Amino acid sequence: MHVFASVILVDERGWLLLQERDEHPAIAPDCWSLVGGHVDEGEDPDDAAYRELAEETGLQLEPPTLRPWRAFPVVHPAYGTDDLIRVYAAATTATDADIVLGEGRQIVFVEPAALPALRVGEAASLILPEFLASDRYQELLR
Repeated sequence: MHVFASVILVDERGWLLLQERDEHPAIAPDCWSLVGGHVDEGEDPDDAAYRELAEETGLQLEPPTLRPWRAFPVVHPAYGTDDLIRVYAAATTATDADIVLGEGRQIVFVEPAALPALRVGEAASLILPEFLASDRYQELLR
């Protein structure tokens, strides 16, 4: 089993920070996904969320900015494993101009209404609708 830490940042418009992955990763190549990645051996998932966000976007947030939202069991056929994605969420004043791309094709804020037209990875296609329907999303809009 692999454990992943993923981050959803919500900007002042209510748009979500998402990554368009390139063709290289084993999981969800050429798809839109959440920012995040593997929790390293012995690493706390909370620490991994901050590390992954910084590595992939250049955004340096201080604890306790990212609050755990939910954990999702997922099957990753590329690994042949049942895995766990721990999802963290926070509001942000960051914009696309603040992102320093560290991985993938692009990482940008996406309007929720645009999601149906995007090729979204399997895990993100499960997580994003639940997040948008959640009390946490509503809290972050305020």
